[in-house]
Amino acid sequence: MIRTGSPEDAAMETELATWHFVVAGLVFALFGVLAHVGRAVFNVFPDKISDTPSVNIVVSGDYSWGDHLWGVEFDDAGYYRLDSLRNLRLYVVSCVLGGLAAMLFIDGVGIGIAGLIEAGLGAFVDLFWQRVAALTA
Repeated sequence: MIRTGSPEDAAMETELATWHFVVAGLVFALFGVLAHVGRAVFNVFPDKISDTPSVNIVVSGDYSWGDHLWGVEFDDAGYYRLDSLRNLRLYVVSCVLGGLAAMLFIDGVGIGIAGLIEAGLGAFVDLFWQRVAALTA
């Protein structure tokens, strides 16, 4: 059991279990997919303008050294590729690792996310039983 730091919540205990990390990892993976799709779909100007990384970094606002080092794939016109599994994997892995690292190493984040997960599941269960009651009434 982990206690929260505030005096108001001293009596309340929240258990941070392994399943909280699994559910949070799935949610972070979904955020990675949404970030990947967002970068590919809502990009008005091409990221990669030339074959020289330093020129792209200076001229383009969306191209960075990380894109060059991680090997992000672009199409022939210089736009971020939506159909690239490598690009998708880079976004999903970075979101999952970043989110789980924040849960582990930043004080209070794990408890907060566990509380959000439990509140969300409680809301879904309440909604389910409300719908069942409406169907049977």
